[in-house]
Amino acid sequence: MRKSVKIVSVLSTCVVLALALLLVGCGSSSSTGTSKASSTASTAQASNEFKTNGPKAISPKASEVNSADADGVLTVGFDQEFPPYGYVGNDGTFAGVDLELAAEVAARNGWDLNCVPINWDGKDNELNSGAIDCIWNGFTMEGREDGYAFTEPYMNNTQVVVVRKDSGINSLSDLAGKVVLTQADSAAYNLLTGDGDQVSLASTFGALQTVADYNSAFMELEQGSVDAVAIDQPVANFQISGKGDTYVILSEPLSTEHFAVGFATSNTAERDAVQKTLKEMTADGAAKQIVDKYADQGTNWDAWCLSAN
Repeated sequence: MRKSVKIVSVLSTCVVLALALLLVGCGSSSSTGTSKASSTASTAQASNEFKTNGPKAISPKASEVNSADADGVLTVGFDQEFPPYGYVGNDGTFAGVDLELAAEVAARNGWDLNCVPINWDGKDNELNSGAIDCIWNGFTMEGREDGYAFTEPYMNNTQVVVVRKDSGINSLSDLAGKVVLTQADSAAYNLLTGDGDQVSLASTFGALQTVADYNSAFMELEQGSVDAVAIDQPVANFQISGKGDTYVILSEPLSTEHFAVGFATSNTAERDAVQKTLKEMTADGAAKQIVDKYADQGTNWDAWCLSAN
């Protein structure tokens, strides 16, 4: 008989970071920090301060507002606790692969960029209310295809499990009776619950718990409050960087999947404009330049899967 999964909500232990930055367009460079985001923030207007590789008149002239975006602002919703795709850098400004990709897309289309940190489990409300134009932050498309107007996938991803090196857990089967933690409403959570492909595995756990962000998840793992964390591979790489004596990623993945940019189902015009520009960036090397910039934080250009055609 399959044991039901116990799902417990865990309060985030991170300190809330007060954000009071003004909205500005893409502009002068700020250094990209490698620190993990240090807080969870509710939706807020914020400065983006990214150095882009443009504007370049590859898409419609960068000096013109593309009609696909009515207000001339690309408003990106992201989880600021999700390095290396979106997080708060050492200097207090937002950083990350996806945010820099978005900055370049915006610059090439003549749009201003507004990066808005959101609570991940409230992302659908933010999108459908019009508070944000898209979700662009290591956003897995598998299992969500009917709920969003997705671009073509641009990055391959894997869901993995991280454990303490001294835990004695060496395989997925060793998770039987253990407490496993993942982010609320994440791809890993969806795999382990409902109609997910790994529900049978989750039924062997002692408990499946959720947390607001992965920084908090690793605090719980470090303290021994949980036995394992189910997480995206690049984020796991970032979290355990330099901590090889403390943590290990199990060799068996939970799943393989893809990242894409998600828009409201009615917003196909803006989706198409973003997709077109991402393809141009793939062709001219700008996308590779951005991904390679974060290689020491767990990204790999070999995982890029978007065709230039």
